[in-house]
Amino acid sequence: MDKLSFTMENYLEAVYELSGESGSVRLTDVAAWMNVTKSTANTAMSILAQKGLITNEKYQQIYLTDAGLETAGIISEKHHIIQRFFTDVLRIDDGTADTDACAIEHVISGKSVTAMRDFLKDFSKNSKI
Repeated sequence: MDKLSFTMENYLEAVYELSGESGSVRLTDVAAWMNVTKSTANTAMSILAQKGLITNEKYQQIYLTDAGLETAGIISEKHHIIQRFFTDVLRIDDGTADTDACAIEHVISGKSVTAMRDFLKDFSKNSKI
């Protein structure tokens, strides 16, 4: 699979975060999450479907494929680790931490995320938060 653009990673992460326990999401919800029109979100869903990351039938629910679930899970985990590092360690407010994590998750190496995750484990054990 070709590398996804930052924007496509964000759409994939939106599908992942919104699908929850039902495993599916509506286009309307993705568009609202991304703050775009349904037409724009539909174009993005078509691209993700072409890449084999989602299944998307017109006027139907959107589902992640196995490949989409794996890719989105990695993106989401990066986001949450970075955001938690910013809020718990650096004491950055939630909104700024979320915005910055969203930008950084696309370019940070797996090695750096692993180091942050390991640091957070030790930090949580040794902190009185």
